[in-house]
Amino acid sequence: MSIDGKTAIGARAGAALDPSQMDYLRMEAAIVDFLEALGVDLTDESLQDTPRRVAAAYSELLTPLPFEPTTFSNSEGYDELVVARSIPFHSLCEHHLLPFHGVAHVAYLPGERIVGLSKLGRVVESYARRLQVQERMTVQIADWVEEYLQPRGVGVVLEAEHLCMSLRGVQKPGTVTVTSALHGLVRDDARTRQEFLAFTRS
Repeated sequence: MSIDGKTAIGARAGAALDPSQMDYLRMEAAIVDFLEALGVDLTDESLQDTPRRVAAAYSELLTPLPFEPTTFSNSEGYDELVVARSIPFHSLCEHHLLPFHGVAHVAYLPGERIVGLSKLGRVVESYARRLQVQERMTVQIADWVEEYLQPRGVGVVLEAEHLCMSLRGVQKPGTVTVTSALHGLVRDDARTRQEFLAFTRS
């Protein structure tokens, strides 16, 4: 499964957007309408370029960076967990267009292939750079690792604070939401599951 950010706008929820199909003029015009509807005076010098900056910012936040997942033969027969812990990420809640941010813990039990460690961070970043919900993002990361590496087990835990909960609504800053997706032996073998969860708590 590749991640190339080439899914067209209008695709299903949680899909990557294609920056070549982003209409920046319409984005800026929509932001102008929105700010004016709020009563903002866009003739103010400090606000005149705000629509362009906002359009550029959302484009950056929603554009996954393509990468080639590099794998290597597991020639030494390594058969213990590989864990990339506390990978920082930020994403946009698709319900309020407000950020949520936190860390991801990604682990797998190698089969015949192992992956370059930086690529686990790239996978997290790629699924974060789209309109998301945390539950879906957790599953997408785990499914990608399982499909691409075909390991004996996968574990993903995301811990994040959602600004739509911190800044509005219930207004409970500091609240952390934790989601998990466990596949294969990380789910079915009690010792492996406990080992993975212990790593995420360290």
